[in-house]
Amino acid sequence: MKSLTKIGWSAYLLVATACIGLAQAAPTPDGATPPPAQHGLQFSDSGHHRPDPARRLARFERHSAELKARLKLRADQEAAWTAFTSAVKPPATPPSRPDRAELARLSTPERLDRLETLQQQHAQNMSQRHQATKAFYAALDAEQQKVFDAETQRLMDHRAGPEHGMHHPHHPA
Repeated sequence: MKSLTKIGWSAYLLVATACIGLAQAAPTPDGATPPPAQHGLQFSDSGHHRPDPARRLARFERHSAELKARLKLRADQEAAWTAFTSAVKPPATPPSRPDRAELARLSTPERLDRLETLQQQHAQNMSQRHQATKAFYAALDAEQQKVFDAETQRLMDHRAGPEHGMHHPHHPA
C-alpha cells in the first residue's frame, strides 16, 4: 500500500510540477503595473498565489512530450498515454478557492461543511488522477515503469526541497 501511495503522490507531483509555470503580473485597477511577482505567480484578490493557466498548460505539454520521448512508447500504448494525459492535464481554469469574505459570513458549522465539501471534491479529483496514472503505469513494460518511476521521483525530490521540510539532494542540509 505504501508503494501505491508513493506512486500516486509521485504521479500527482509530476503533474503538479508540470503545471506550474511563470505568469506575468496583472495591471492594478489604478492602471499602474505592479512589480513582477516572485516565481512567476500572481496574487489574486484574496492573496493566493495563482499561476497563469496558459503557461501552466504550455509547461504541462512540454513536460508530457519529454516524458513520452523518454518512455519510448509503442503504438499499442498510445491509447493509454492519451487517456493518462487527458486525465492529468491541468484544467483551463484553475479550481476556485474559497472566498474568505464568503466564509467569514458563515457560521462555524456552515464554514466547516463548505470546507469539507471542497476537500471532498479535491480528493475525488486526486483519486481520478491516481486511477488514470495506475492504469497507464500498468500498460508500461518493466523498463518503461523504471523510467516513469525515476521521473516521478526526480520531480518529487525537486518539489519537496528543504523549503518544504524534506532534504533535497542538491541542497545539503
